Amino acid sequence: MFDLVELKALSLRHGAVARVVLADVKGSAPRGSGTSMLVWADGFRGTIGGGRLEYEALITARKMLENGGAARLDRTALGPQLNQCCGGAVSIVTEVFDTRALEHLGGVYFARRVVADAGALPGAARRRAEAGRVFQWTNGWLIERIGGRRQSVHIYGAGHVGRALAGILAPLHTFDVNVIDGRDEWIDGLPDAVATCADDPLKSANSAEANVIHFIVTHDHDLDLALCHALLSGNASFIGLIGSATKWARFKNRLRVLGHTDADIARITCPIGDPGLGKDPQAIAVGVVAALLRQKTPAKGANGEGE
Repeated sequence: MFDLVELKALSLRHGAVARVVLADVKGSAPRGSGTSMLVWADGFRGTIGGGRLEYEALITARKMLENGGAARLDRTALGPQLNQCCGGAVSIVTEVFDTRALEHLGGVYFARRVVADAGALPGAARRRAEAGRVFQWTNGWLIERIGGRRQSVHIYGAGHVGRALAGILAPLHTFDVNVIDGRDEWIDGLPDAVATCADDPLKSANSAEANVIHFIVTHDHDLDLALCHALLSGNASFIGLIGSATKWARFKNRLRVLGHTDADIARITCPIGDPGLGKDPQAIAVGVVAALLRQKTPAKGANGEGE
């Protein structure tokens, strides 16, 4: 997917940004075709598989950022040329974008001629793109669906578990991550890809859009309960609450007093994580994210009382 929203945001922040994409993969390789990474002068986001392949791709991308130039195609045999054991071969397309280049992009798909002497865009490829074919590399043309709408995740609380969860989710292109904590000093130092809000978490919960995944991991049990109460009144995609079985039993009773039915309360998953991984913040976060990726919603597990 050509994530236009992310690319625009990074271009505004860093100026020109190079996009490196595996256009074609044959045989064994670390990542599949369509995998991409974004590179700017002093950083990058994403990975095309690491190792010497990615090292060389970063050098190429930064040279293009410095010197400019049209889209570039590099064909590499991983074994003979890079001494990587995978044994496959990849074709890498590197392009440089800035805000001006992105200004007029839109629509369903983005098709561009990468090979200078490529002919016209094949009609069959255009029809496949219009029908929703996600990624195509054909006759010197690179065609990708334009996207940018990802699953929104709100994390209430920037303490140990909240920061660990945000740190694991941030590099994944599947999610837009927002950490909300009213304590200004706790918001600092989160990854660039994470949006932060130094405001009352309850205010954010009450104004949240529909179909957002919510994780309640604050330092305050009264605030946790208020967030549960607020989110049960909305159209959340998922509500996960950190806590022990004892905490959850008390919360269920208090939510009933607040007028929620057992069916309502069952929309909340508590505890979150995987009990087999342990109670360290990072272990809890790994369990939650693994369940997200595996099932699209976090699985029940066990963890400590909070942060």
